[in-house]
Amino acid sequence: MIKQILLVGLGGGVGSIFRYLTSVWVLRRFTYDFPLATFIVNIVGCFLIGLLIGFSFKHNWVDENIKLLLITGFCGGYTTFSAFALENWGMIETGNYGAFVFNVLGSVVLGITAVFMGLLLTR
Repeated sequence: MIKQILLVGLGGGVGSIFRYLTSVWVLRRFTYDFPLATFIVNIVGCFLIGLLIGFSFKHNWVDENIKLLLITGFCGGYTTFSAFALENWGMIETGNYGAFVFNVLGSVVLGITAVFMGLLLTR
């Protein structure tokens, strides 16, 4: 269990560093009244997790340690949105549309509401 935790932590740390560097790079080059850095990180993270999962299926890649390092760790540290997108895609693939809609709408609406409530409580 310690090995798995260290792999996730290492991947997550590197992913977080890459997320920060991506944000710095975007913010130095673009000035928009839009969270472009977060948007780019989310889309790139989704692409990466899709590549990694697709590669693992295509090449029968079953090494759990590599999955913990790259998918759970790196992609999770880079952006949790990639895991959110992958889990939602799984619900679509299995035809679990009710759970998909609930998860997407619930996460977005309740997430924004939770931010508002946290801010409200600190005022």
